[in-house]
Amino acid sequence: MHGDDLVARREEMVRDQVAARGVRDPAVLEAMRRVPREQFVSPGLRHRAYDDAPLPIEDGQTISQPYIVALMLEAAALRVADRMLEIGAGSGYASAVASLLAAHVVAIERHPGLAASAKERLTRLGYAKVEVHCADGSGGWPDGMPFDAILVAASGPRVPAVLRGQLALGGRLVMPVGHSTWDQRLVRVTRRGDDAFDEEDLGGVVFVPLIGAHGWPTGREG
Repeated sequence: MHGDDLVARREEMVRDQVAARGVRDPAVLEAMRRVPREQFVSPGLRHRAYDDAPLPIEDGQTISQPYIVALMLEAAALRVADRMLEIGAGSGYASAVASLLAAHVVAIERHPGLAASAKERLTRLGYAKVEVHCADGSGGWPDGMPFDAILVAASGPRVPAVLRGQLALGGRLVMPVGHSTWDQRLVRVTRRGDDAFDEEDLGGVVFVPLIGAHGWPTGREG
């Protein structure tokens, strides 16, 4: 597929899969137009990079459906001075998009191979505002707190208290929560005070499980 074809497919994706479903933030839409999603999937799947679906990547993980990436970023309400934490970096795609919206992105990935390839890819493509770490993301990244926004690209039985505690005052956390693979809700938690949080339900979603000390035990899928 030629470069012009990919640009056209990317524009169609933003128009038909993202904006048509209600994502309105012009900064999010423009960032989605600018990031070459085909660079974040395996060569054999590049012809499907702009499909309206998640796609498999290494280690049994997925790159999220474009609409879900845009929905989560819009819900995070990123501002140009914000620091964002992404848990479940995967291929690095969502971090790349977020880096066009925020001042700095810390991306955590528990699979060493994925973390290494995401770091190499983001560096090669020029996304200098993203730092990638291999760690148990369910505990967040205390060294970088507080964060203005936290995106969790994996589902847990609840929003871990340790992640709530890493939000800045007014900070937003977006995460899928549910007790089974097919019963998950995307929630947004906003910190209003030391121990005061608002929580909103943004609708049904399907994500891989959040594995770690503050998520599901290893091998558990909810």
